[in-house]
Amino acid sequence: MFLKDSKLNIDNTYLEIDNKLYSKIEPNNILKPKIELFNSDLALELGLNETTFMTDEGLAFLTGNLKNEQLTYYAQAYAGHQFGHFTMLGDGRALMLGEHVTPSNNRIDIQLKGSGRTPYSRRGDGKASLSSVLREYLMSEAMYHLGIPTTRSLAVLKTNETIRRETYLDGAILVRTAKSHIRVGTFEFAYNFGGLETLQKLADYTINRHYKHLNKVEDKYIKFFHEIIINQASLIAKWQSVGFIHGVMNTDNMLVSGETIDYGPCAFMNTYNPATVFSSIDENGRYAYKNQPYIGSWNLSKLAETLLPLFSSNVNTAVDIANNELKLFEAKFKEFWYKEMSLKLGLLSTENTDKELIDEYLFILEKEGIDFTNSFRLLTENGLSLHPLIQTDMYIEWHNKWVNRVQSTSRIEDALEIMKKHNPVAIPRNNLVEEALQQVIEHHDYSKYNDLLHIISNPYDYNSKLEDKYLNAIDTPNYVTYCGT
Repeated sequence: MFLKDSKLNIDNTYLEIDNKLYSKIEPNNILKPKIELFNSDLALELGLNETTFMTDEGLAFLTGNLKNEQLTYYAQAYAGHQFGHFTMLGDGRALMLGEHVTPSNNRIDIQLKGSGRTPYSRRGDGKASLSSVLREYLMSEAMYHLGIPTTRSLAVLKTNETIRRETYLDGAILVRTAKSHIRVGTFEFAYNFGGLETLQKLADYTINRHYKHLNKVEDKYIKFFHEIIINQASLIAKWQSVGFIHGVMNTDNMLVSGETIDYGPCAFMNTYNPATVFSSIDENGRYAYKNQPYIGSWNLSKLAETLLPLFSSNVNTAVDIANNELKLFEAKFKEFWYKEMSLKLGLLSTENTDKELIDEYLFILEKEGIDFTNSFRLLTENGLSLHPLIQTDMYIEWHNKWVNRVQSTSRIEDALEIMKKHNPVAIPRNNLVEEALQQVIEHHDYSKYNDLLHIISNPYDYNSKLEDKYLNAIDTPNYVTYCGT
């Protein structure tokens, strides 16, 4: 028995699917690891005893240094369409510690990111920089507290290694948790390199793990695809509603569980502009804010291609099934999107005229170059009064329509309470994220980082008196984010 008092309950059911889907590996030995951050709230949620992980044995587990017959370390194989081009991938810098079964019987992957080379590393060193790891920790916590399904980080570990990128950087490991790490790209790998038996085993495993209620229904593979479509439509609608731009929506970065994964070149939009792109490698705007719903649908079409043999033995029938299901995405996305936006405007129900009201407001934001988050925050704070960001005739006319619409079904006070739950006061502003990371990297000072982490962990707290720097963006011309590999 290892980590006796940790309350860890490690299992490895993924290894039972098919050995084509992974490679067992011996982890790189991390000589002088140090815990930089530990997510106490997440540990509590997972039923883990935090103090146990502060011991030498606990740290050895978190770094992959622990040798124990109950532990099998492995990297997952997967493929993916990256910027539209198919390629063989796999966990090139990730190591699976296992599946922790929580006291409530939820199965959660615990994975190391940045732990070193694997059989899928290609020409990379498999390492991660402290800056990129801290960014993912911060952004995933922001998404969690915004109420958006996401992977989360249990810990950040400094490896006391120096890694070489454009410059020399501090090395680090992220201890990441997820419902699973099964991607659209996992199915692409199984379909292209595993064969029908492997594909079916993967589908059965995924259904049993994430969609267990489908085990006893007819046409379970069609229903499985159907539910993934709905989950992805809901997820992307939530992204859009807070101005989140993922930055690299390749098929290997879409989890079939419906969680957000991979916080590399991601960022939150400041000024409302649907064409906004932050990723340094997205030169043509493939993954721009406005394109995220389309790319979600495109990625699902790639998943559908892999599932065709499970839909029907008749190719034409299978294609018809896939196409009919894919038509659902656009309708469901619009449904979820307008629902999210209606709540941001304090409307409990969405009428046909509300869509026009929402679209008109967004048109005004784009035309006037208004901050997306602040526009809704100030609308919430000012209520019946005009908020100070917009004073045009078009906005005044819109505001009158909005007030009349709200008062037609409820009190303005009730609407504002709804809005407070759906319009964040603060988000991880790009300039604040960069400042916080810079202070850590250059001075090993976590004060700005921890302050920002605290604020984004309470995004809907309208009672807090935040400094202006947390509320107002400082736009940097040509601001870009990087993958961090």
